Amino acid sequence: MVFVTKFDGRTQPFNKEKIVNTCLRIGINRQQAYEVANRIEREANNGITTKEILRRIFLYAKKYRPEIKDRKDLRSAIGALRSKPDFEMFVALVLKEYGYEVQTNQIVSGKCVEHEIDVIAKKGNETILVEAKHHEQYHTYTGLSVFLEVQAELEDLMEGYKIRKNKINFTKALIVCNTKISDHAERYATCRDIGYISWKLPKEKNLEQVIEDGKLYPITLLKGVDMITQDRLIGKGIILVKQLIEMNENELVKKTGIEKTKARDLVRKAKELLL
Repeated sequence: MVFVTKFDGRTQPFNKEKIVNTCLRIGINRQQAYEVANRIEREANNGITTKEILRRIFLYAKKYRPEIKDRKDLRSAIGALRSKPDFEMFVALVLKEYGYEVQTNQIVSGKCVEHEIDVIAKKGNETILVEAKHHEQYHTYTGLSVFLEVQAELEDLMEGYKIRKNKINFTKALIVCNTKISDHAERYATCRDIGYISWKLPKEKNLEQVIEDGKLYPITLLKGVDMITQDRLIGKGIILVKQLIEMNENELVKKTGIEKTKARDLVRKAKELLL
């Protein structure tokens, strides 16, 4: 049996279905996905790393979708966002795409203290306190302390509303993070009814699935988006790949100040990825 070495050094048996699922998510069909998975299975040596497997997936999948050469791994792309303001803006736009009214970077008074809130999301009778928790090292875990802090913040804000120190009737808290969450955090969230969207969970709570279902990719998914370009795009509120195809290259140059050749290249890559 071949074992795979994970980022943290732990090993697990080689699982071809995981490769197939990754291939499907990047846009090749099931037959093609099995061809890629079978090839990697034949080549895999004992101890092969998950990073190397991912590299080969993208390498071999280019045969079926040449535009894959212009994109990065989604998890790495989200890790390349900065916590503030990039990831907060990204979370807000994702929620907006799913029908929420959103506000970002709000200062709201609780009973005891003021709170800086990443995102306030409203839909129907729900008003949600959203904590956008980003880790550059995305193989770490989001732990219990984050959930304890958010619960305390929610309670203070709800009590502040009751005594008219704020006008926002929060009904729930939601934590959106780009990592897995710890077992303690998951148990506490379930007990306290704290919503969460994180990495590698059941479909409705899985950040990767939420992004893939709506094709809500961050601009950092595209190769060629360096830090200067990232700053200029995000500085003008452009953080999703789909926003790049809502304007032509001339509009993009005028709005962001990036070079015309780079703007043309980004729009092309965005269209090939999404259309």
